[in-house]
Amino acid sequence: MVPAITTPSPAVLNPIVENAVRHSEAAAEPDHRIHAGPKPRILIVEDDVPLSKFLSRELHTMAFQVDVRHDGESAIENVKSCRHDLVILDLGLPNMDGIAFLKHVRGLSDQHFPILVLSASSGTDNVVRALDYGADDCLGKPFSLRELQARIRSLLRRNHAPYMPSSTVGNLVMNKEQHKVMRGGRRVELTPREFAILEYLMQNPGKPVTRADLMRDVWNLPFDPTTNIVDVYMKYLRDKIDHQGEAKLIKTVRGVGYELCDGE
Repeated sequence: MVPAITTPSPAVLNPIVENAVRHSEAAAEPDHRIHAGPKPRILIVEDDVPLSKFLSRELHTMAFQVDVRHDGESAIENVKSCRHDLVILDLGLPNMDGIAFLKHVRGLSDQHFPILVLSASSGTDNVVRALDYGADDCLGKPFSLRELQARIRSLLRRNHAPYMPSSTVGNLVMNKEQHKVMRGGRRVELTPREFAILEYLMQNPGKPVTRADLMRDVWNLPFDPTTNIVDVYMKYLRDKIDHQGEAKLIKTVRGVGYELCDGE
């Protein structure tokens, strides 16, 4: 069982920390560790000092190594100097906000860790922007500690899957380390979201992929039948992958979704 949590003085708790403490005290959770070797290292980038201290303490109880930074610029220096397995990122940072941090970090070719964004915004615009710029998952404030723990475990399991630096379907080649896509001898320039969609399709060549699959595994959101965001991004991707005169690699599977084939 997770060790009992000592609740800090109410004077230093903000509502987000209070909510997380309530959830953790209501139902202590078994320690579901997913590692047997060196302790995974997590970077917390959060300017709320009481919250960052609380999260750091709880992650230590889960047997993680934890670094804490309170602004984006010092967090980037920490990312460059240490190897991390996951980053927990607040969007509302001083000086350099969370979106700027995402843009910078996802431009570093040697960094492949998942990023879990914490957002206090009640709207979806910031969440969508964060996902578009390379976040792997988003969790709204206030949050449940148990849900945070579950999402951390899920992201680490996903990130510890066998890593293949490149994928090939027909004459389409993706180099994940260089974040580069080539078709034949032509460079295909993709946004982070388009790259993530193509990577998912290349993991399932010749298999129909549903819109719900893409919303769940690429956007990390439940499927919403009233939105056409998947179709919009698939059009962007198709326009870049399938030029006039080339065999069509991305096909629509009527009533199902999309399929990436080798073009033969």
